[in-house]
Amino acid sequence: MNFAVIFRVTGTLLTFFSLIFLVPVFIAVLYGEDTITTFTMAFAITGITGLALWLPLRGDRELRGGDGFLITALFYVGLGLFGAIPFYFADSTDLSFSDAAFESMSGLTTTGATVITGLDVLPKSLLFYRQLLQWLGGMGIIVLAVAIFPMLGIGGMQSYRTESPGLVKDNKLTPRITETAKALWYIYAGLTVACALAYWAAGMSLFDAVSHSFSTVAIGGFSTHDASMGYFASPIIESVAMVFMLVSGINFGLHFLVWRRRNPIHYFQDAEVRMYLLVLTSVAIIVCWILYTSPMPGVSPIRDGLFQTISVATTTGFTTQNFSTWPNAAPVLLLFAAFAGGCAGSTAGGIKMIRVLMIYLQGLREVQRLIHPHGIFPIKLNNAPVSDRLIKAVWSFFSFYVIVFLVMVTLVMLAGDLDFTTAFSAVGACLNNLGPGLGDVALNYQSLSPTVKWMLMFTMMLGRLEIFTLLVLLTPAYWRR
Repeated sequence: MNFAVIFRVTGTLLTFFSLIFLVPVFIAVLYGEDTITTFTMAFAITGITGLALWLPLRGDRELRGGDGFLITALFYVGLGLFGAIPFYFADSTDLSFSDAAFESMSGLTTTGATVITGLDVLPKSLLFYRQLLQWLGGMGIIVLAVAIFPMLGIGGMQSYRTESPGLVKDNKLTPRITETAKALWYIYAGLTVACALAYWAAGMSLFDAVSHSFSTVAIGGFSTHDASMGYFASPIIESVAMVFMLVSGINFGLHFLVWRRRNPIHYFQDAEVRMYLLVLTSVAIIVCWILYTSPMPGVSPIRDGLFQTISVATTTGFTTQNFSTWPNAAPVLLLFAAFAGGCAGSTAGGIKMIRVLMIYLQGLREVQRLIHPHGIFPIKLNNAPVSDRLIKAVWSFFSFYVIVFLVMVTLVMLAGDLDFTTAFSAVGACLNNLGPGLGDVALNYQSLSPTVKWMLMFTMMLGRLEIFTLLVLLTPAYWRR
């Protein structure tokens, strides 16, 4: 393990991240706010730390196998801590460091769980920074960094494999990893611009349109208002949000294929997308039916049921209603839908639809084997056979996912003296990078103890990096190599 290269890369990434703090400085100047000093201090602290790690260790050295795991973990921890600086020092938030770190990590992992109230009166520079964190975390800032690694003499493929969302991470869109990273970010940026323009045309102010486009395409769920999307009370705005949440939950590699071939039929030829749409449609029908048969004041069965289904099932987390107060079956079903999440290679959280589909197909194969013990039943996706090794990998991931979830629920209940509903939904919302939960965390996570918040921050990272990236660091074999 080459610690010199690892710390140099981490320092480089922190240095580049420090430039992000200059964006809200511009917003503060534009709106005449007093947060300029706060963001300037964050820029200086982060930049100096990054340079201190990079300058003594600079040189043209290559990453070794497995170094990407540690770089990814260090980078997310570093960004979570340094990203907390504006929240901690801003006079308008009055947060403890634990709360500031929680908000920062929630943004970077696109979880959307918040400890801040009174969003409507916060400085716009702080609100914009909060949205920007989610946008950067959406596709993964390390994938962006891959594009600049060649200039630094560093191979970036290992970092791409450990951080980019998806199931089969060795598949590249283009022959060179740098071009792959650029292709992903061009699509990501293009969707963001389209989403912002659509929000603006639908009636949002330009500031709200840009801010919400960041969290929509990132499937993050942060809003600039306490009431989230319910603040606007606009069916048109909600329709725009639903469209872009749906699109952002689809594999970005598939978006690239459709764009390159100019043929949207590829979406419907993909087995995972068909599964994704089938699950969303089924859940939406059930939720709308529940709301229709159990009417509640101020709740539209079709409008609110459809919006909350898409928002929660894609792990975005926008709300138009406090769905935790709906008939019990509806919020529980929505929370379970978030466990499945969106497609692999998207900005969504959860187990991912491709894994759910493969587990389902494996289950069908086992039933067929019971009926025909000597038969051979290959599993196919998009008319291509799936190797048994990949099936085993999916089952391993699912097993660890369940184990981690149950262990974290137990630990959170012990550490925070929480009821089962609150602990179950809080861990589920953070592991699936969803945000809103049930019980005491239906509206925000402010009431939780600092210990529980740090546990949930770790859970957010586990979910964002798909568990194994962090768990591998806990094995003695990794450090002995």
